Amino acid sequence: MPNKKSSERRVRTAERNRIYNRYWNTRCKNAVKKVLEAVEAKDGPGANQRFDMAQSVIDKAVVKGVMHRNTAARRKKMMARRIKTLAEA
Repeated sequence: MPNKKSSERRVRTAERNRIYNRYWNTRCKNAVKKVLEAVEAKDGPGANQRFDMAQSVIDKAVVKGVMHRNTAARRKKMMARRIKTLAEA
């Protein structure tokens, strides 16, 4: 346990932020998984709809400071590439 009062406050703040970040990271990962499942099932319209929702969730995580913007761009690019291959096939 911390010895100083400011250290105790930092521990509480860090725990609160950890829970908040975990919520948004889980939400992002689930959104990406839903898109990839739709692509695996060869569901074009469903994949596009889920892709829009996943982009929204990822962008919100970036605005809230949970995810870096380059990480978000990389994940959105990966999903878009998978959907594009689905459309071509």
